Amino acid sequence: MRVSRSRMRIDAPAETVWAVLTEPRYVQQWQYGSVLETDWSVGSMIRFTAEWNGTTFEQWGTVLLVDPPRELRYSLFAPRPGLDDKPENYFTMIYSLAPDAGSTQVIITREDSRPIGAGTVGEEEEEEENPVLQALKTLAESLVD
Repeated sequence: MRVSRSRMRIDAPAETVWAVLTEPRYVQQWQYGSVLETDWSVGSMIRFTAEWNGTTFEQWGTVLLVDPPRELRYSLFAPRPGLDDKPENYFTMIYSLAPDAGSTQVIITREDSRPIGAGTVGEEEEEEENPVLQALKTLAESLVD
């Protein structure tokens, strides 16, 4: 399984960061215009829909854990040619939040067991300059009075 992590300190309370992670009006602002559909009930559907260069892209899955404002987990399927919509072709997104003296430490983890080529299974990557996480940080910090 490939695991990638992004870490960042956001100068906003965990409740604000949680809102930016879970409310569709905010998600659309930091997830490249993606429209989020879910009711955040464990076991319910989650879907992201975005348009880029006239093409619609969708990812869908299942909400796995909702523990506000500490942790959020969901599975996702990202369609691509030759990849069937079946459980082994889903990956898991985990958002972990930890309050830290008025700020919030955020760790985004992606666990992915989908095949992509030799030599990648079992490797772990540490991403420090994730543009999506940078957009999340900017938006959350802009909401603090």
